[in-house]
Amino acid sequence: MDIAYPFAGRWLVRNSPANRVPSHGTRRLATSYAIDFVPLGRGRSSAPLTLQTLFLPERPERFAGFGQEILAPVAGTVVAVHDTEDDHDAYRGLPSSGYALTQGRRAGAGWPALAGNHIFIEAGGNVVALCHLQRGSARVRPGQAVAVGAIIASCGNSGNSTEPHLHLQVIDDRSVERARAVPVTFGGELPVNGEIVSV
Repeated sequence: MDIAYPFAGRWLVRNSPANRVPSHGTRRLATSYAIDFVPLGRGRSSAPLTLQTLFLPERPERFAGFGQEILAPVAGTVVAVHDTEDDHDAYRGLPSSGYALTQGRRAGAGWPALAGNHIFIEAGGNVVALCHLQRGSARVRPGQAVAVGAIIASCGNSGNSTEPHLHLQVIDDRSVERARAVPVTFGGELPVNGEIVSV
């Protein structure tokens, strides 16, 4: 499925299916072709690095992308909105190792624990899932029609997320548990890991 980038500004690509499939190391929950985008501040950093970064969790508000607008990448109909999960601390340096050890617990809790706040947009028989959104930021509701580029929410740090970013995947069913993953491109291209996308 070819879609538009769901943001403006500079975003770093991570876990791209251009580099490997399954992109996130698993085919569970139709994530084979999922891709992550990390909003950047100046340079290639999402937040300033300090000595504390190495040893302590950080508030998501420290990150350039926290609260940045997320846009509808397709014209379609909103079919799901989940907007009540807290935005938790971000984890870089040593704290990220401890956070990684708890991933199994989140995976066992199912889709909401992994995706955090999310919006599903149905278009052309597929569903675009946009995840890790900021709590309380949804500007759309189920049943609402959206146009490409419409503001739908803000970037957050909810769910299985080490820092504010956007996780996007396309699936062929509204139920993630029974859906199949759908390959995705952006304007006919698929960026690779480490690439900075400027929109």
